[in-house]
Amino acid sequence: MHIILNNNSMVPIYEQLMDQVKNEIISGELAEGEALPSVRALSGELRISALTVKKAYDKLEEEGFVVTVHGKGTYVAATDKSLAMEARRKTVEDDFAAAIRKAGSVGFSKEDIMEIVKIILEEY
Repeated sequence: MHIILNNNSMVPIYEQLMDQVKNEIISGELAEGEALPSVRALSGELRISALTVKKAYDKLEEEGFVVTVHGKGTYVAATDKSLAMEARRKTVEDDFAAAIRKAGSVGFSKEDIMEIVKIILEEY
């Protein structure tokens, strides 16, 4: 896993960790059944509290991305293809929404934003 945390971000550390682990699972970088680093190992590597890593792992488990086996570790859960696709879609929608908010906050109109999207799609 390649995790980069930004201590200056307004996003809590555990959420940054969750988002990056989710992205690695969704993209396939972390495969079904693959073990995540232990809470202690990851907290030491990232130089953050073990409680922060535990909170991120617990939330990932609540969302169905990982499974924790007491005494053995935390593993990437079996993925439901439609769930994974929906998660990818939500990530993209969130990114679009953030970009649109940013464009609106600097004065772009809906038409300006649509023109930018059209230009980008033509280049894609």
